[in-house]
Amino acid sequence: MAEARAANEWTHTSAVLAMLANTHRDPKKTRVFTPTDFNPLEARKRKRTLGRTKDLSILRTVFVENRKEKRI
Repeated sequence: MAEARAANEWTHTSAVLAMLANTHRDPKKTRVFTPTDFNPLEARKRKRTLGRTKDLSILRTVFVENRKEKRI
């Protein structure tokens, strides 16, 4: 129950922070801020999904097979 309350409070706080940041930003230089940019609980969720890749076979061809060709 405490975690849900903290998440609810961060939702409100991050919305206010995003609104404040958007009022003081330069539209020509920066993008629009969203509440998830300021919510630390959402940042943890995003970090978990960033490191996942589907296909790493390209790395094998670049690092392993090219190295074998150089030895010969």
